[in-house]
Amino acid sequence: MELWLKLLLIYLIVINVTTLITYGVDKRKAIKDKWRIQEKTLLILALIGGSVGAFAGMHLFHHKTNKWKFSIGIPLIFLLQTALVVFLCLRF
Repeated sequence: MELWLKLLLIYLIVINVTTLITYGVDKRKAIKDKWRIQEKTLLILALIGGSVGAFAGMHLFHHKTNKWKFSIGIPLIFLLQTALVVFLCLRF
C-alpha cells in the first residue's frame, strides 16, 4: 500500500472516531441541558472527512436525526467523500 493511502486511512479513522465522540458528547449535553456544541462544528467535522462518524453518531445516539441539515446533509457529504476517495484511488 502506498504511503499517501496509508496516511489517508489513518486520517479518516482519527477524524471519524473524533466525530463520533463529539456527537455523543453533544447528545449527552443536550440531555443534561448544558452548553452545546455548535451545529456548524458538527457539520464541519463531517465535511473534513468525518461523515461516517457523524452518520454513526446520529443513529447510535439518536441525535440530530430530525434536522434536515443532518438527515440529508450527512449522507450527501458521505457520497461526495466516497466519490472523491474512489476517484483518487483510480487516478493514482
